[in-house]
Amino acid sequence: MHLKTMKCNRFCLIASIEDLDMFNRPEARASFEELFRSFDGEVTFQYFKSFRRVRINFSNALAAAEARARLHKSNFNSSELRLYFAQSVHIGSARLEPPKPEKQFLLSPPPSPPVGWEQAGDATPVINYDLLCAIARLGPGEKYELHSGTPTTPSVVVHVCESDQDSSGAEDDTDSFRRPRPKIIQTRRPDYSSSITQ
Repeated sequence: MHLKTMKCNRFCLIASIEDLDMFNRPEARASFEELFRSFDGEVTFQYFKSFRRVRINFSNALAAAEARARLHKSNFNSSELRLYFAQSVHIGSARLEPPKPEKQFLLSPPPSPPVGWEQAGDATPVINYDLLCAIARLGPGEKYELHSGTPTTPSVVVHVCESDQDSSGAEDDTDSFRRPRPKIIQTRRPDYSSSITQ
């Protein structure tokens, strides 16, 4: 039975039928089947009305190929007949094969890394000592031009903010003096009135 199924898959055509009357009228079916019996006397048919398809099973590949070459896109009952080779589901065994290793990374998460794959180590952080030195030299209240302007581009200038102690006028360098936080004044709730006035 398994061998018969494999042979049937290899020598099959799928016909796409747009005319639904062909599935309901026996005379239309008989004229359709006669088209293919001229290529193979042992041909069998399977009708799938919901899909508007007919599976045509030939006894040999040559008959299937000749029928497809002659009848594909031909006129049948005032509509175009389209024929396609059926793809075999059973390749070597009746079970589904696992995906090829190079396709497994399409799964999420991937089941296993390919052979020879090694995890890359974290890169060591790059310390830019020139940048650290330039930042350390910045003084409060000064400005530094990072990029000089051209006729078509603006210049980039960094203005270093003054510290809180300098802006408050305190001469004390210790952290003991701090400005008091401003008090948040809450908004007063409106008076409650039990009756609605109009």
